[in-house]
Amino acid sequence: MTSSSPTQAPELATVLEPVSIQRMTATVRELAGDRFTGRRVGSAGGRSAADWLAAQLRELGGQVDVVSFPVTGVRELYATPVLEWTIAGQPRRLEHRRDFVEHLASAELPHPLTAPLIADGGDIRGRWILAQEGDWAKACDAAEQDGAAGVLTARGTDAEGWMPKMIAGPGIRAVPVVALRTELHRELSAALAHGDVRVTASMPLRSVTVEGRNVHAHLTHGSVRVLLTAHYDGVGDDPERRLPAAADNASGVAAILEAARVLAARAVPIDLAVAFLDAEEAGAWGSAHHAPTVPPDTMVINLDGAAQLHQAASVEAGGPAHALLATLDQAARETGVPLRAGAMASDNRRYAAAGLAAIGIGMGMPGYQTPAETPDRVEQDTLLAAARLIIATVWRLAHARP
Repeated sequence: MTSSSPTQAPELATVLEPVSIQRMTATVRELAGDRFTGRRVGSAGGRSAADWLAAQLRELGGQVDVVSFPVTGVRELYATPVLEWTIAGQPRRLEHRRDFVEHLASAELPHPLTAPLIADGGDIRGRWILAQEGDWAKACDAAEQDGAAGVLTARGTDAEGWMPKMIAGPGIRAVPVVALRTELHRELSAALAHGDVRVTASMPLRSVTVEGRNVHAHLTHGSVRVLLTAHYDGVGDDPERRLPAAADNASGVAAILEAARVLAARAVPIDLAVAFLDAEEAGAWGSAHHAPTVPPDTMVINLDGAAQLHQAASVEAGGPAHALLATLDQAARETGVPLRAGAMASDNRRYAAAGLAAIGIGMGMPGYQTPAETPDRVEQDTLLAAARLIIATVWRLAHARP
């Protein structure tokens, strides 16, 4: 799936002309700003972001609804965790999200607990266990059975040395679990071979049930139904650190909002709806709630990430999406956006599972779910490519021959 140099029909070129990079970058900066605090589902910042997006869609003349739904099992870090150890009398304190991170299977440990460290095996009662790399579940089984203090396991970092944040994952174990940077895990293993190590750790991590909010808008009327979607939620700030969520997915929201603005202003003859979805980061709850209510002849285009287009945009098609995929490919050729088949594990899968023609598009997320995911890393050319591709696809769908 590729695209050649752009060759646009004159009418399409006119439709694409009003696309504004200034509006899109302003949207990214707004959503990644301090007042939305990382936009985690159920948070005050997340609710404020939904209200702001509803206001933007009303300005386009859309019929807007904000629909609430329950979301269970969201992992909430309510204080900064502690991890430190003492080797040969020398204490060392580690930095959260650089050196260690919460493991989503961890039991809640609100206050620091100090105990000796032991490698997997031996008398583990009352001790922290250093699990073998890749074998944290086995260590948890032993810890739960024999009364260990908790488990330290290994985890890698991204290319910039951050350990990304997540808020949904495996089932919760009965003991605290701390994920330690791989190099430090190996350092502890070597230290244990030569002497005693004492570990102090806390894990103020709990599961909460919250309210999610989808923002739906119906903008124009026509015989062909198209739904444009993007999730607006992020994983939320840490207690003492900003996670702006600019790429994932303020960038996708900005491109969809701009596409909707242009299409509504041009009154393109199509039945056009937009859904800004909540709780994607918690397990795609927003799209799961919305998909069963969507008319079965609707074609869905979901954009998750429009921040850094390298060689090509990733595209995943699901459901009866042959005609939609062919139109997307034509639009990509006309706008000069290269495409490739690739996994897009996002809200598009919920719509496809409901029997709808659904396509997921991704154009990169630099700094993914870390403090480095800032607005300045969202590339303007990528935002422009995403909005133009979406607009061209919808315009082609509206003007396709029966």
